Amino acid sequence: MKKIGILGGVGWASTVDYYRAICEGAGAYFAARGAGSPLPVPPITIESVVQAQTRGLRGRPGDEASWAGFDAVFREAMLTLERTGCDFAIIASNTPHARLHAIREGVVMPVLSIFDATAEAAAQTGAIRALVLGTAVTMQDRNYAHVLAAHGISANDTLPQDEIAEMQAMIDEDFYGGASDTAQDRLLRFCARHAQPGTAILLACTELPLAFPDHINDVSFEAGGFLFVNPSAAHVAAALDLALVDEKVD
Repeated sequence: MKKIGILGGVGWASTVDYYRAICEGAGAYFAARGAGSPLPVPPITIESVVQAQTRGLRGRPGDEASWAGFDAVFREAMLTLERTGCDFAIIASNTPHARLHAIREGVVMPVLSIFDATAEAAAQTGAIRALVLGTAVTMQDRNYAHVLAAHGISANDTLPQDEIAEMQAMIDEDFYGGASDTAQDRLLRFCARHAQPGTAILLACTELPLAFPDHINDVSFEAGGFLFVNPSAAHVAAALDLALVDEKVD
């Protein structure tokens, strides 16, 4: 099995969920093939950054130089994972992926993009439109839109700034450290304002899927009358595919 590096801490609840999902997914894979207890799981190293620090280091849209401090923190964390012998890495957060081109400068090991894994999962639903929900950085950036377009899916236009601010506030108030009792209702009300029929809603902040505990491992699912894509689950599935590639049998 390949060793997985998880760059986490943004935030810690979704980092915990990534670790759980990778271990449970690997266990299920080997259990289905007759392995006995304890079930094998890939070797994993987690390097956790400090969200209270990285939030303050976010730059400005369109100003590449303003992101230098943010990029440096994540790049050093990635290099730390590389030095521990990780074969590849994943970032357990959507927001830093907007800076992945800069973060992986000088990093030799592969870094799996959550954008690519999510776009492939969205395409498998058959949807031709997508609504991207996440932090202000994710919703202002057009990276998801570009990757989705390559799969024949049109992303929503950038929402008004007050709506982006509402989503960021929701993440900060209802999803820090997990999902609050009101998180799902608040999220569904937001979806009702913006999702057209036939739209796949991307839960493109790794905390957002925590509002749907019954679907936490589902790459796509329906809830509240909406079709959702869970980027975290898609990302984990891609990581397991790579980590277990040498274990696969015909």
